[in-house]
Amino acid sequence: QVQVVESGGGLVQAGGSLRLSCAASGRTFSTRAMGWFRQAPGKEREFVSAITWSTGSTYYADSVKGRFTISRDAAKNTAYLQMNSLKPDDTADYYCAVETLRTIVALTSARAYDYWGQGTQVTVSS
Repeated sequence: QVQVVESGGGLVQAGGSLRLSCAASGRTFSTRAMGWFRQAPGKEREFVSAITWSTGSTYYADSVKGRFTISRDAAKNTAYLQMNSLKPDDTADYYCAVETLRTIVALTSARAYDYWGQGTQVTVSS
């Protein structure tokens, strides 16, 4: 089992920044990748960013490319999402997910992940 805990959400003005953290505990030796998804009120959950654990390869949704940066600290079993130039459209609950099982499903799909956190709320005011 892997436990996933997000932190760092909050209220920020448009143009501001936030850094989200995702800490994994438990069977973390099996971590293959971590991803961030978000869900705004009345909308479906959507992919934001992902990072592979062994190589550090990164993936971004077009809507956040150039503004968000994902990184990892393997020693701490933690991933980070640095969010800059935030917009009101970025308002959502942000969820971290951990992939532990080898899968052919792309990391941009929620189906690739085995464990999820409870989410952290991000609100961007205009």
